Amino acid sequence: MYSKFLRGSFILTLGMVLSKILGLIYIIPFTAIVGNDGIELYAYGYIPYTIFISIATGGLPLAVSKFVAKYNTLGQYNIGFKLFKSGIALMLFTGIVSFFIMFSIAPKLSSIVLPDQGSVFLEKDVTLVIRSVSFALILVPVMSLIRGFFQGYGSMGPTAVSQVIEQLFRVLFLLFGAYFVIYLRNGSIVTAICISTFAASVGAIASLVVLIWYWYKRKKYLFANFNQTEEKIPLKPIYIEVITYSVPFVFAGLAFSIYQFIDQLTFNKTLESIGLAEQSGYFYSILSMTAPKLILIPVTLATAFTQSIIPNLTKISIQDNFILFEKLLNRILQIFLFLIIPASIGLSILCQPFYTAFFGFDEYGQDILHIYAPVAIEIGLFSITAAILQGINKQKLTILSLSLGILLKIFINIPLIEVYQAEGAIISTAISYLFSIIINLLGIKYYSGYRFKVVFRRCLLIITFTIIMSTAVLTTDTILSLFINEKSRGGSVFRIVMDVTIGLIIYFYLSVRSNLFVRLFGESKITYLRNKGIMDRHKN
Repeated sequence: MYSKFLRGSFILTLGMVLSKILGLIYIIPFTAIVGNDGIELYAYGYIPYTIFISIATGGLPLAVSKFVAKYNTLGQYNIGFKLFKSGIALMLFTGIVSFFIMFSIAPKLSSIVLPDQGSVFLEKDVTLVIRSVSFALILVPVMSLIRGFFQGYGSMGPTAVSQVIEQLFRVLFLLFGAYFVIYLRNGSIVTAICISTFAASVGAIASLVVLIWYWYKRKKYLFANFNQTEEKIPLKPIYIEVITYSVPFVFAGLAFSIYQFIDQLTFNKTLESIGLAEQSGYFYSILSMTAPKLILIPVTLATAFTQSIIPNLTKISIQDNFILFEKLLNRILQIFLFLIIPASIGLSILCQPFYTAFFGFDEYGQDILHIYAPVAIEIGLFSITAAILQGINKQKLTILSLSLGILLKIFINIPLIEVYQAEGAIISTAISYLFSIIINLLGIKYYSGYRFKVVFRRCLLIITFTIIMSTAVLTTDTILSLFINEKSRGGSVFRIVMDVTIGLIIYFYLSVRSNLFVRLFGESKITYLRNKGIMDRHKN
């Protein structure tokens, strides 16, 4: 169970990390092509799109993953396939409806997000960008459903590969399109951004082709066990069960996008009210696009684990094996914290070289990244705890915790923005996430009887190692900064390589010496490293 879970998590993590890396690297040449104004306009279209795509899929893909895993465990393979067939038609319908809604409300949305004065863009520009990205809504839901069906069988490869291909084609079309419009055709920024947002549709087509190829390649395996059951069940009870699963997935998947959308609706107008209308677009481009691009890399770890958790926890829940449940949950939470805490804190303390390497020297951008990076721990922890609640069929608590978090964000966002500008929006997001996480953790403890004692002790150990690592990294970077121009991108890359190398060595050494690494990943990993001569033999 452990090896299969970790293998699936690794495949998904690898695919999602590669996808996120592509999604991060492209922003460097893209920013150089379109500038900060183009990034601002791009955000106006892309953030609403993330909301609509989650609504269009309705949480069905991950719900299908859970549903298929459940009935496959019971030997009723044909029930999951029946849902899949009808789900394809439903996803196509919801995608088309979502496309028409987003396309229609684009003018109204544009009038809300732009300040009345001080913006370099007109409402018609934002409207055009929103409408350009809306076409992807037609295809993405179908694509996501197929991914969910494969994951229900424990097959994570199709999802991982299709994610990378989707991102690759999107990025290539986005960059080439923007470059072609601005430099080869001497076109406008608005036209370039419209082409760039339409790239989401191109990526979806490429991903769908990959998934169809996987379908025909693995069709024999997927249908191998269909003769084991003759049970028949009408679609109505199937969809009632799936809707019960899917609604919490919608909320959990929308969390960060909803918080960003709240910022989009309130940020510019609030800054205008305090006399900062002209700076609002610049501040917003950093808050909504450049800084999140960096912090979402650590969050990818949580997202990958989330998608792997649900089928496995569902199987264990059906088997009513609490001992196995507790052992799996211990490992999931500890590995997640082991990876994301040092990554997020390291990104925070190295905000200056990281931001400069990717986006150029910008003191305000560095400050935003410094504050924003630790929030990645909360974003990931919310995803993990929400997935656990869904895995034990306590979906309603996920809806409650996020709904209360959203209400809190709405209530405190504008006052905090008025006082702290972009930092205020980040603080309100952090407070809201923390509130939701506390509710989720209490719910897990109450409904499952799970005890956090072991995880808490290991978390303290991880935090201790992170502090030691951070001290060494900060000292190294301070020394390097004396000899390297802080505004140099090449110099920043060199600093990152040196700092991260020192940090990894220290963190890895401490985790091995304390036996933490063995407890999380197994003795076989240590034996492998010893055989390779990477580390000395020792006894703990």
